[in-house]
Amino acid sequence: MKDWLIDATPAQAGASAHPGLAGGPVYLDYNATTPVDPRVAEAMLPYLTNLFGNPSSSHSYGEQPGAAVERARAQVAALIGARPREVVFTASGSEADLLALRGAVIASGHPRPHVITQATEHPAVLETCRALERLHGARVTTLPVDGAGLLDPAVLEAALTDETVLVSVMAANNETGALQPIADLAALARTRGALFHCDAAQAAGKIPLDVQALDLLTVVGHKMYAPKGIGALYVRDGVALEPVVYGGGQERGLRAGTENVALAVALGIAAGLAAHDLATGAPARIAHLRDDLQRRLTTALQGRVHLNGPAEHRLPNTLNISIDGVLGHDLLAATPSVAASTGSACHSGTHTPSPVLSAMGHDAARALSALRLSLGRWSTEADIETAAAALINAARIREQGPAAPGPEA
Repeated sequence: MKDWLIDATPAQAGASAHPGLAGGPVYLDYNATTPVDPRVAEAMLPYLTNLFGNPSSSHSYGEQPGAAVERARAQVAALIGARPREVVFTASGSEADLLALRGAVIASGHPRPHVITQATEHPAVLETCRALERLHGARVTTLPVDGAGLLDPAVLEAALTDETVLVSVMAANNETGALQPIADLAALARTRGALFHCDAAQAAGKIPLDVQALDLLTVVGHKMYAPKGIGALYVRDGVALEPVVYGGGQERGLRAGTENVALAVALGIAAGLAAHDLATGAPARIAHLRDDLQRRLTTALQGRVHLNGPAEHRLPNTLNISIDGVLGHDLLAATPSVAASTGSACHSGTHTPSPVLSAMGHDAARALSALRLSLGRWSTEADIETAAAALINAARIREQGPAAPGPEA
């Protein structure tokens, strides 16, 4: 393994301009997915070619793949403060959430298990909770959030009962970047004997994480510069879960199936790079760019720009704003030089407000005017200048509406 795969910055590794972004619009949709870091791609390549062996095989062809999987497990564990044996590889973050929630509910043996979550969770958690109600007789409590999208620990405390087997609250919201008070919430769950699961899909690699107060935590590869199709679940030693895939006993018996060595290696390298970024101040650089983007928009569109989510307690890369007088999807359609997201969903041509912003108490007009602008490893000052100018120009034009018809000839 080349040392520079971990030690170098993107520029030193020859990746200062990601090839997937060259010649395209300014990419401000890192919360949707991240480009695969070229260093990650290089590290996984041998396991797609020469090092093909089954990592469980006892002969020489399995030795290097097996060692690579365990090295990757240790790298993921180091990023979140876990022990390597507590990391279980999965095929996605949604699968990791399923293993955590379904696994905990079934393993509890409780005839009517009580699960608590909150209103702005990712659908992977909310839909799993609904399935647990339908299929396993669970009773689910979905707690409200405040106007910033944060869950008040006192609200959780009041909802906990002796029948509560699991609390699931995300570390950072995928739309607003809001950072939940996870340590306080987990401590409350522990006092009542409930397990605490945290979906850290958006948080891992962007902010420091420490799982010592948690029981279960989800990590997702494609949110931190690894390919899609790989995730991991931290499972604290001693926590019993029902497996999500039955079979040969891989991954502590919780997720059977021959390990995808190349993708596990990719997640491990991505975790190592993320740890390096955290240690060398990369989040502060990205936060500076995000704040510059917010300042440019707010200054140019005075009185029209409203921040959705907390000003301070949010991810360093995430800016969610609503701009008065223009719908988010219309604004992005008018700025093809910027690739970003809205919080609304489109069904048969009709846009519906973001459930996250609605849960925060925002009306339909504000929710439908929202933009999620998320930055990442390859965001530059030039990107911010270009994106801000394009969005400002489009917002001004959209507010003015169509030009009035001229006088008849």
